[in-house]
Amino acid sequence: MGVFTRSMVTFCVLICLIGIVSASSVIPSATTYVSNLIPGPSSELRPSFYLLHGCPLAVQTIRTAITTAVLKDPRLGASLLRLHFHDCFVQGCDASVLLKDTPTFKGEQNARPNANSLRGYEIIESVKAQLELLCPNVVSCADILALAARDSVVALGGPNWLVRLGRRDSTTADFNAANSDLPSPFLDLDGLIAAFKKKGFTAEEMVALSGAHTIGKAKCGLIRNRIYNESNIDPNYAKSLQAFLPCPKSGGDNNLASLDATTPNFFDNAYYRNLLNKKGLLHSDQQLYNGGSTDYKVSAYANNPLLFSIDFANAMIKMGNLSPLTGDQGQIRKYCSRVNY
Repeated sequence: MGVFTRSMVTFCVLICLIGIVSASSVIPSATTYVSNLIPGPSSELRPSFYLLHGCPLAVQTIRTAITTAVLKDPRLGASLLRLHFHDCFVQGCDASVLLKDTPTFKGEQNARPNANSLRGYEIIESVKAQLELLCPNVVSCADILALAARDSVVALGGPNWLVRLGRRDSTTADFNAANSDLPSPFLDLDGLIAAFKKKGFTAEEMVALSGAHTIGKAKCGLIRNRIYNESNIDPNYAKSLQAFLPCPKSGGDNNLASLDATTPNFFDNAYYRNLLNKKGLLHSDQQLYNGGSTDYKVSAYANNPLLFSIDFANAMIKMGNLSPLTGDQGQIRKYCSRVNY
């Protein structure tokens, strides 16, 4: 019994005090992770928001629906994570990306980075319908997106984090900002750093968020120049994409390749290991490890999966706090695809 007790205590100390352990050079970001999970007293977003505002089963309802859907279709997990990212980088995390065009309203869904590319709208609308039956006019579409992104990552084996809640939904969208503010897969490193800096992220946080590409797929049309014309790519990897995707020199633009060919349906650090071996699928992926200022961070994540998990969770918390509408701002949409009238 004494040995068992000591083992249990050791385990508890290891898990519960990971922030203290990680203050060392091994995991320098974990203390930040712990502090970021605890909203400050002035924060308008808090994980307990729906427990205090009339929908105590909201988080569990969303988790169950998203987990079920992602386990059935793993690619959906990447789509929901990307949907949250594309929402937050355009006028903040306000569900503006979910608003469909109408004869009198121009949304963001047909902007260049989103058109024929974003997926997952239907599952978000389905979850919203469940919540409207459970607790009408309480849970925002913006919060559903934030929780769906987290739950997708967890369903595919990635890190968990507390999502701060209490966002409200916008009544506007910004087509032009969607075209200008979402980073292109053709950007070089300096362009990537600038695009994320515009939203308040460091280069290191940009590298962490890019780890989202450990899941998901990209179209042949986005990688053709890389696999035929770039030199910083493993030649056998390029040839396999050319022949077996297939991604020919012309045609086949919509054929899909996994962003992480090693473990395409598992959220891990294989993305970074691929970059070390010149197997980044997108031009922008390989730019993170191409003799530039972020090489060291890619190497760190490739060799330390726990460090990546912690920094990714930190960066996701920060992204989820981009310019939310709170209090009396915006509205709680009844249908995520259109504003209330």
